[in-house]
Amino acid sequence: MSTPYPFTAIVGQDDLRLGLLLNAVSPAVGGVLVRGEKGTAKSTAVRALAALVPEVSVVPGCRFSCDPVSPDPACPDGPHAEAAGVSRAARTVELPVGASEDRLVGALDIERALSEGVKAFEPGLLADAHRGILYVDEVNLLHDHLVDLLLDAAAMGASYVEREGVSVRHAARFLLVGTMNPEEGELRPQLLDRFGLTVEVAASRDTDERVEVVRRRLAYDDDPEGFAARWSGEESALRERIAAARALLPRVVLGDGVLRQIAATCAAFEVDGMRADIVMARTATALAAWAGREEVTADDVRQAALLALPHRRRRNPFDAPGLDEDKLDQTLDEAGPQENNDGDDRPDPDPDGGGDDDGGGGGGVPPQADGDRTPPRGESGDTPSQAPEGSPDAPGRSTGAEQQPVASAEPFRTKMLSVPGLGEGAAGRRSRARTEHGRTTGARRPQGALTKLHLAATVQAAAPHQRARGRSGRGLVVRRDDLRQATREGREGNLVLFVVDASGSMAARQRMSAVKGAVLSLLLDAYQRRDKVGLVTFRGKEAEVALPPTSSVDAAASRLESLPTGGRTPLAAGLLKAHDVLRVERLRDPSRRPLLVVVTDGRATGGPEPVALAGRAGRLHRSEGTASVVVDCESGYVRLGLAGELARELGGTAVTLDELRADSIAGLVKDVTAAGRAA
Repeated sequence: MSTPYPFTAIVGQDDLRLGLLLNAVSPAVGGVLVRGEKGTAKSTAVRALAALVPEVSVVPGCRFSCDPVSPDPACPDGPHAEAAGVSRAARTVELPVGASEDRLVGALDIERALSEGVKAFEPGLLADAHRGILYVDEVNLLHDHLVDLLLDAAAMGASYVEREGVSVRHAARFLLVGTMNPEEGELRPQLLDRFGLTVEVAASRDTDERVEVVRRRLAYDDDPEGFAARWSGEESALRERIAAARALLPRVVLGDGVLRQIAATCAAFEVDGMRADIVMARTATALAAWAGREEVTADDVRQAALLALPHRRRRNPFDAPGLDEDKLDQTLDEAGPQENNDGDDRPDPDPDGGGDDDGGGGGGVPPQADGDRTPPRGESGDTPSQAPEGSPDAPGRSTGAEQQPVASAEPFRTKMLSVPGLGEGAAGRRSRARTEHGRTTGARRPQGALTKLHLAATVQAAAPHQRARGRSGRGLVVRRDDLRQATREGREGNLVLFVVDASGSMAARQRMSAVKGAVLSLLLDAYQRRDKVGLVTFRGKEAEVALPPTSSVDAAASRLESLPTGGRTPLAAGLLKAHDVLRVERLRDPSRRPLLVVVTDGRATGGPEPVALAGRAGRLHRSEGTASVVVDCESGYVRLGLAGELARELGGTAVTLDELRADSIAGLVKDVTAAGRAA
């Protein structure tokens, strides 16, 4: 086993270290989500924490790590007789993003269960992580069905494996730690709320600190064991401090005045539910114990709010995380008891009241890299009062001058646009697909390991052979050839490629604001349906890929906000650029079906025969079976219907901005017309 990098040797990243240490002191805090750019020691810090967590006492021979003091009465390896426990290190179990359901929850031998009536169960990662740490690197890329299982286990403290009435249950209480790069996509709100704390990390811009990071890393790579030995003293001291804080934790007093501050803070920041209040209380208590105090102070509450609330106050994936610290201080001052402030109106951000040589300091909202932050509406580019007016929205009129970016209108809930047919792509929530989860539609012979048994089909396959197999009792004689896999139909995520017209004909300020609001709404819908998104824009003389296909819809929203307009309308160039993007993506991920969303008024200018060239580009997409929809942005009393003509060339569907709204009475849900099926 390789020697882990010492926790105390990590340079900087105070909030990251503090968040992990508070969970080591009090696992009831609920875990920590680490968000940040690549190469910021996220995974290194999590793996290093395992060496600091105190040992656990387990029942000898129990595969489910039962506590000998209070063993699980429903443990599959039980019941356990009274016996002395054995101590071992708390486990850190890593869940790969591509793991199967059986690998996570365990596998039940269906053949033995049917034929012998025994529960032959092989534990999964949830059983291994019980009373330890479950670590998910790139947690935002975890498949939905695994997220659902994690949510169930985190909520109930137990894992259930059920196959056609045969079930196994075991305890599964673990410290959930996840790391993610926001550029690769956001996390589902339900799972996001399950993380007690969240911290933002970024690489230091201080030259001396960066030099020290490189120096220590090179020394570790050259001699891991020798490097770890040089830090063994600091590691032992930090381990003892964690143990002392754990022993002190039950004696820490959480006064009514402090509870009022916690409740007032959560109410002031309008967080959903009551979990934030509970997590803040537990975090503040852990902070006091970590500082060696038996009473929670306002400083602890402030620090707890900065760790527990940023990810709970986000209303959509485009909101930048973080808290308004001035508002936080004002709320604490108004609600807090004066005796906790010691006459000082400004809380000390250091919960220890001094320096922290063991790396447990930190606090406050960490600096964010520019690429990790989505500007709020109106922050990027000119405000409406500062920006010049755009061209009048009249048919055929455009401007060659580039206009500054305009803020988007408020997003709205859109109608669902889906790809026709039955796909086999990654699990999601948009188009129909054959999946491992969903409603049962039939049965087939299993290809590889059996995952979902179709009981009726299995019994039907085994029944004709019972006499030949010498059946004499009541049990059914089942052989492997009789087993049938259930075929299921669910939903898949698609690649939604936006092709946005940013030319002069779209430059009228009011119209472009509405167009950006519509695209932003579709991006929010893509986030909720677990799609990949890409963004192609065209204006002037050419088209460009503003954002290659990615799972990060907030990155697409950021590019959209800063999109300037003006110039001619090279519609054909935009469609051809989209064709190139889709061609490459089909090679990378053949099972993910694309949905082309063209946002335009349908006008085409520049070059010889621009309208005819755009039509040929549209037919190219149609010939390759690309599902498409055209969002018609034409407005005014005189309408040319060019967007509708483009939709016919694409073999797709045209919808107006008004029809795109889910609450519109202009029409029902519009499925995209299959390419080649248009009249």
